[in-house]
Order: sequence, then C-alpha cells, then structure tokens
Amino acid sequence: MSETTLIVIGVIAVVLIAAIIAVIVSKNRKASQASQTVSAVTPAGGSPSDIARSAPASAPEETGQTDESAESVKSAESVEPVESESPAKPAEPTQTAEPTQSAEPAKPAEPVRPAKPESAASRLTRLKARLANSANPFGKALFNILAQDNLSESDWEDVEDTLLLADVGAEASEQLVEELRKDARITGERNPEAVHGLLREKLLDLVGRDMDRSLVASRPRPENAGPSVIIMVGVNGTGKTTTAGKLARLFVAEDKKVVMGAADTFRAAAADQLETWGSRVGVPVVRSDKDGADPASVAFEAAKAAKEQNADVLIIDTAGRLQNKSNLMDELGKIRRVTEKTLPVEEVLLVLDATTGQNGMTQAKVFAEVIGITGIVLTKLDGSAKGGIVISVQKELGVPVKLIGLGEGPDDLAPFDPESFVDGILD
Repeated sequence: MSETTLIVIGVIAVVLIAAIIAVIVSKNRKASQASQTVSAVTPAGGSPSDIARSAPASAPEETGQTDESAESVKSAESVEPVESESPAKPAEPTQTAEPTQSAEPAKPAEPVRPAKPESAASRLTRLKARLANSANPFGKALFNILAQDNLSESDWEDVEDTLLLADVGAEASEQLVEELRKDARITGERNPEAVHGLLREKLLDLVGRDMDRSLVASRPRPENAGPSVIIMVGVNGTGKTTTAGKLARLFVAEDKKVVMGAADTFRAAAADQLETWGSRVGVPVVRSDKDGADPASVAFEAAKAAKEQNADVLIIDTAGRLQNKSNLMDELGKIRRVTEKTLPVEEVLLVLDATTGQNGMTQAKVFAEVIGITGIVLTKLDGSAKGGIVISVQKELGVPVKLIGLGEGPDDLAPFDPESFVDGILD
C-alpha cells in the first residue's frame, strides 16, 4: 500500500471520528435542554405522570389549559374522600328518622282513640252550646210569645204554628198548646222566669224525660252471653255508616271488643268507608270483596266471626234503602232473620237526619214495619231548626231517641239527654 493511500485512509478515519463526536455532543445538548425544560415545567417532587399531563413549551396556551384541567383533576381527587364521607353522615339522620316515620301513624290515632272517651256530660254541654248559638227559632219564639202580658187567640195560634214549623207534629203541638193555655188561666203568670220554667217542664214531658235511652250493649250482661248485635238502618245521606264507626269508637272506649259487618254491598266504597273507621279504632270489619254480594251472607259471616272472636258487640251496617223500594226493604228483613240464626239481634238503630223533618218521620214508619226499631239516632241535630222531630218521632213510634250526632268529629256522637236538649233550645 502506498503512502498516499494511507494518508487518505487516515483522513477518512479522522472525519468519521469527528462526525461521531459531533453527533454525541449534539445529543448531549438536546438532553440537557430537555432536562432544563422538565425542571421548569414540573414542580419539585413531581412525578412522571405530571410530566405526561404537561404540554410542550412551544404551546403555552394549551399548557395553561392543561394545567387548569390538571388542577381540576386534583381538586376532584381531593373531593373524593369527602364524597365517601358525606353518604355516611346523612345515613345517621336516616336511621334517626326511622322511629319518627314509624311513630307517624300513631299521631292521627290519638284524637280518634284516646285512652278514655270524652264524657257524656262534656258532649252534651257542647250540644247545648251549639243549639243555643244556632239559628234555632223554636224555643226563642215560644218564649217571646208566652212572655207577653195578655195572650190573645191569635197569640196561641202563633204558638201552635211555631211548634208545627219545628216539626213537633200536629198532635203533640195541639197537646202542648192546650196544657200551656190551661196553666196560664190557672196561674196567670207573666213573669219571664216563671214562663221559662213552665215551658221547660212542658217540653221535657213531651220529649220524655223518663224514657230508657240506654243501649242494650252498654247494660250489664251475664257471662257467656255472647255478642250484642246492633243493626244500623237508614236511607242514604243520613250518616249511617259514619254513625256505625263512631258507635264502634264509643264501645272500644268502654273497653268492649267490637266487630263490624259491612252488609252495605249496594253502595260503592261503603265497605271501604267502614273499614277506614275500623282501622282507626282497631276494630275488625267483615266484608265481601265482590260488589253486589248478598248482604245477608255478609251479616251471617260477621255474626260467626263475632261469636268465634268472643266479641262483646257486633255492629252491622246496611245499605241506605229508600222506603219505596220494597225489594231492598225485604232484603233488610232477610238480614235480620239470617243473623238471628247465629246470634239474637238485640238492637236496631234507625239513623235519621234531623234536618229532613217530617219526611224523616215517613221513613221511620216504614223501617219500623219491616225490621222493628229499638232506638233512633238523630244526626245533624246541632245545626237543625227542626229539633221538634225528637218529640214527633218518639210519639209516633214509641221508641226513644238514644243517640245524637253533634258534628263531624269522631267524638261527636253522644247519648241523648232530654234536659240538655231542652235547655239548649230555650237558652
């Protein structure tokens, strides 16, 4: 190999070595620059994941947005443990709310079923106050006429008209006028207090102060006598089903075990209404889930249930039958006959609306003929201007008014007391 060739080879080798060195130096510079960029973007203690989320320095806007999103991600990550704690905190009020929710159904039951019912005296005091504050002209009109110095024939006619307008009835009105005229001639009293006392005594005689108005189920009974059966009858709109529920509430308050039978299968939702009353006082209701079921069959099943459960009282609610529908009235008689195959029927209570006046008298006569009535419940008496129906219905049927409805509340059913009634009219 010549000397020239060796020189060429040496030059080429030097060039190659220089190129290699240049490449290495260039790579080192780039690595140094990248290191400086990383240290500028990544905070102290940063991680590779932080570097991955950062953008190149050549895109400052994107880097800013990415940093903001990175901060929001960090904020979200910092909130995560708070979110895991927050469900645990509302769980505590949820647990404390459970007994409150379970106690809520008991709250509305308190006014419906207190430990002891409102006393009869308290209820009658309310009746007296309502009658005195109502627009009842009955007693006030009589008192104003009789307190005059000289009573003419026209005045006595006004007295009789007042009695008739109050639905006392023609026979009872005539009787009362004759007795008042007789006493006026004998005593000659015109003193307002004396006239008031005289009128009070005469009205008490007509109302019947000595009639036995107690319910058979409330009287002392021998052991193993079985349930006392009460059948509720009356036309639609008198409050019969409501009265049945209130009556059950009275017996429960007397510590009596009660069963109710929903034999009103002709009126929609009648059984549901009775069941609602039963649930309020803890009284089971025997009913049929089939619309238009045989009422006598329901009554029979109710009698069986009352006997099997050793109940003290069975209250059977019946359909509101119109007196001109003989087939329904016949069905009512059938209910009584079928019930008595299991238990004797001791009470049939006719529910009358006091505001219906003499029309209610017609209803009462028809029911008395079909099933026999032992007592009357007068509803809406507190707001009636026709309280004289108490006198006329008792005189016509020979059975007492035993209970009166005072209003819509569960305790607004009271035994009828003649003195409280008359005093409420006259005061």
